[in-house]
Amino acid sequence: MHNGRQSTSTSTVKSSAIHNAPDAVVPDQPFKLEPDIERASVSGSILPSDPYQFRDGLIDDETLSQLRRRRRGKRLAKYQRRQNDLITSLLKPMEEHTEEAQSEEEAARLQVKIAVYGSLIANSALCILQMYAAISSISLSLLATGIDSVFDIGSNLVLFWLHKKAQKLDENKWPVGGSRLETIGNIVYGSLMSSVNLIVIVESMRTIISKRGDDLIPFHLPSIIAVASALVVKFILFVYCYSIRKRSSQVQVLWEDHRNDLWINSFGVLMSCGGSKLRWYLDPMGGIIIAAGIVVAWGRTIYGQFELLAGKAAPHEFIQLLVYKAATFNEGIIKVDTVRAYHSGPEYFVEIDIVMGADTPLWKAHDISQQLQDKIEVLPNVERAFVHVDHETTHVPEHRKTKLIIL
Repeated sequence: MHNGRQSTSTSTVKSSAIHNAPDAVVPDQPFKLEPDIERASVSGSILPSDPYQFRDGLIDDETLSQLRRRRRGKRLAKYQRRQNDLITSLLKPMEEHTEEAQSEEEAARLQVKIAVYGSLIANSALCILQMYAAISSISLSLLATGIDSVFDIGSNLVLFWLHKKAQKLDENKWPVGGSRLETIGNIVYGSLMSSVNLIVIVESMRTIISKRGDDLIPFHLPSIIAVASALVVKFILFVYCYSIRKRSSQVQVLWEDHRNDLWINSFGVLMSCGGSKLRWYLDPMGGIIIAAGIVVAWGRTIYGQFELLAGKAAPHEFIQLLVYKAATFNEGIIKVDTVRAYHSGPEYFVEIDIVMGADTPLWKAHDISQQLQDKIEVLPNVERAFVHVDHETTHVPEHRKTKLIIL
């Protein structure tokens, strides 16, 4: 028996329950070796490159183009392209998955650094401009945008500090590492952001209720120019971060932040001008709408971060990859009983139950399971992997705790 671990919130994929093509990836019998050989495992057992002939299910680009030209063929073509991507991913060696992730990270390192530091510098300068605009114009709409700009700097600094802190945690005191620090930081920061905007909502509502007369608020042109300048800078940052958003989770957060700021600042300028030129109540209404939008946006972010801490399941495609790689890892593996992959912070914990023959020597069972664990742990976004070996499939997984229900 190798490593096993108890989990509370997991995604379970039994060997008989794989769907969405390829339909089955778990054999009932050991593989028969074929001439087309891809690799040999460390233990010396050679496996075929495509034991289930998944490659026969690939559809070429010409056929996909013909499908798209049909009246109702676009959905089918889109589905088949996803299947092509899935089959290609399954047949790709695990080493290649790791190498591709490492090469992409190396290539994007400078671009990510530019995005992070550029956003920090720009947000610092824009914070001064927008707070000047909010204070000088006495506009509640611009006040909401100004508060958002202050918290933009805070988010950049908090994320940067937590990232550095996570890398320097004492492993003896924090054995699981610091990957969850950023998740916890996002929750705390989002809660503070929501609380401050609730104050803006209350103040805007108080202004509407206590207002006497129909006097318009004074129009302050420098404030509008300041916020318009912030819009231009935010748009440039938005375009740049959009182009590299898939290369870093940190840039993904920055891109979403710049996107939200574009909407917030644009709407804030419109409502502030409307309160100066059309109706006085447009400005406090703008403050309410902007602040409420920020609260909702951060509420969704907090909910998503709690899901990661609670152990949300990994994507189904990733679990399929794990099942296939475990089933085809070594001919000594007869079946794959259970595969679980779930978040523990931003990265995954993986649990795999494999079945080997009852007469398998202990040293061989250990070596195969250890090699499989090592291969999985170097896959992108995998923090830890645990492989459990058994000789039959009729048992309840050992690392699933049975709860006693008392009536």
